[in-house]
Amino acid sequence: VQLQASGGGLVQAGGSLRLSCATSELRFSAYVLGWFRQAPGREREFVASVSWSGDNTAYSASVKGRFTISRDNDKNTVYLQMDSLKSEDTAVYYCTAGPRGGSLTSFRPKYWGQGTQVTVSS
Repeated sequence: VQLQASGGGLVQAGGSLRLSCATSELRFSAYVLGWFRQAPGREREFVASVSWSGDNTAYSASVKGRFTISRDNDKNTVYLQMDSLKSEDTAVYYCTAGPRGGSLTSFRPKYWGQGTQVTVSS
């Protein structure tokens, strides 16, 4: 399954980026969707997740209040709006899809995208 992420790039601290992720191989409405990230030399970490309906979301403490996850099931797309970016947000960001049920904060993906690089310069 190919999850195609896009929207990464280089941005100055305090700026914004919007990541998108789409696929034609899954019916997104059947899955919880989420974003993870991995910075150089660090373990991959949870960033945000959204329920299948889009009504419920969860965020890591480090991004809460700055990032917003959303989804459009008609377009089979999930988004991550990232505002007030900091240098510590620099990482490869992965979109993911996983089964419904369970806590959004302990989301365990089944499918992973290829990642998109986000670099925040200070």
